[in-house]
Amino acid sequence: MPDDADCANPQLLAWVKEWFDVARERNSKGATVYRNAYESLKACPLVFQHPAELQQLKGFGPKLCERLTAQLQKHCQQHGQPMPEHPQVRKAAERAQQGDDDGAAGKRKKTARKPKPYVPAFRSGAYALVLGLSTQPEDSTTGMTKTEIIEVSQPHCDASFTAPPDPTKFYTAWNSMKTLVQKELVYERGRPLRRYALTDDGWDVAKRIKDTREWQSENKGEADAAQQTSRQVPDSPQPGPAPRLESPPPQPEVLQTQPSPYQNVVAEGPLIPGDGALPDFAPIRLNPGSFTVHLVLDVREVRAKTDRDYMQEELAKQGVKPIMRSLEVGDAQWIAKLHDPDLLARHGAEGDEIVLDWIVERKRLDDLIGSIKDGRFHEQKFRLRRSGVKKVIYIIEDISIDAATLQRYEESVQSAIASTQVVSGYFVKRTAKMDDTIKYLARLTAMLKRDYERKTLSVIPTHVLTAQNYLPLLGRLRERDPSVGYYISYPAFASLASKSEMMTLRDVFLKMLMTTRGVTGERALEIQKRWKTPYEFVKAFEACGTGELGRKRKRELVSTELDHLVGRTKISKPLGQKIAEVWGDA
Repeated sequence: MPDDADCANPQLLAWVKEWFDVARERNSKGATVYRNAYESLKACPLVFQHPAELQQLKGFGPKLCERLTAQLQKHCQQHGQPMPEHPQVRKAAERAQQGDDDGAAGKRKKTARKPKPYVPAFRSGAYALVLGLSTQPEDSTTGMTKTEIIEVSQPHCDASFTAPPDPTKFYTAWNSMKTLVQKELVYERGRPLRRYALTDDGWDVAKRIKDTREWQSENKGEADAAQQTSRQVPDSPQPGPAPRLESPPPQPEVLQTQPSPYQNVVAEGPLIPGDGALPDFAPIRLNPGSFTVHLVLDVREVRAKTDRDYMQEELAKQGVKPIMRSLEVGDAQWIAKLHDPDLLARHGAEGDEIVLDWIVERKRLDDLIGSIKDGRFHEQKFRLRRSGVKKVIYIIEDISIDAATLQRYEESVQSAIASTQVVSGYFVKRTAKMDDTIKYLARLTAMLKRDYERKTLSVIPTHVLTAQNYLPLLGRLRERDPSVGYYISYPAFASLASKSEMMTLRDVFLKMLMTTRGVTGERALEIQKRWKTPYEFVKAFEACGTGELGRKRKRELVSTELDHLVGRTKISKPLGQKIAEVWGDA
């Protein structure tokens, strides 16, 4: 007998199974009825459009079919899906369309009523998925992964895409994707990593959504991400000649800042030998209404003071007044600011701000190319990963640069973007110019305000944190309960981020490894796990001996010792040989 997931009617089967389990727990006489219905439906290979059609199966009577119909109707309303027609209604409509061949000549046949264009229910799963998929360019052929779609769709949906609304159920808002695929509004491709994109009909649905009063009210009538992710060069090029990328870009004229005042808020702490060494704690609960969400913008994020003022002024026009400060990591992030400035201090934390799980790294196209050339790109991604922030967005502004430079570095740029999306798991947002970036930040701020300000936030007391246990502790909490977010105070976050600027021996070793072309941050971490320090690494090469045999062992040392790695962390023999040439004089 097939598994439940392989059943031709998995959703109907799930409800019957749920009722069967309840009846069995209550020792109800109806358990036998539900068991017979469950086994019959599970074994049936036919796909049923409406629960009324199930009466042809053993175990399904009118009462059970009526209960399933009511459950399906409720499900369709919650997820913005149309209710399937009753089979009797469908047959009657088919007969009406066929008409009466024996009728009098000239008698007009009734025409079927034109169906109303499909628009998913406001803030339903289907509604959010269509909007999320519409953030990619309409002419894009790459599609989006499930993780990427959930990232941009969740702010549009009242239900969770990852956690079931009820612990006894196992379907989430993501189940609406199956409906969109069946309606041919979304097509999917790729194995094992599926990618999704809107069909032409799907783009029509996205446009209809954006014509609704609810969407326009929520988004202030602005054009959505279809305009913002356009990769076209602006109609009027930016003033001045295209930047020359062969020399470093001019130094930005920004505010001079002092070293972080938060550096000692969190202690360094001992190494964490295992999960058992992580602390247990009672989180600080921040109830809805006790805080407001704000955008924080790095004062060094823009190239000149005039640009900084322009961003502030334009964001204000969009209804967002950013807090300007020197950020330890990233170019923009969001915080929850408490109305009671002493609340955190009374419960084991400090300050009156909590760092939320979203951070932005913004790069103009010329800056991106420059950072790829000098290695800053990989270093910045590494620091973002160490920050512990769950949702990272890379905004890339497609400014106008000379065609020769673009052609020369286009492959490197595409490779860097693919690595950011696939390996790092970050969301990449393409905009045409700074104005589009500003609109995107404003809209994202509005979404996050709506999403977070009605939640209860769980805050980790700072006294249980150390620089060594922070990431393992977050990992354990997220694995234990993915539906609950855990946050830390802004001073604690800034302290941890500033410590990543303090070059420990481990950090130096990783950066040294990454200077070899092909050694990504992930591969450097694997090497550092095997050989803890540069001294230990060099000694391993020395132990290979001398002569031709010794040189051969050196060339094969890294690839052999780390032959258990797979995928993008795998170190090939040619790359291992390049590493040996640097570290082992092979």
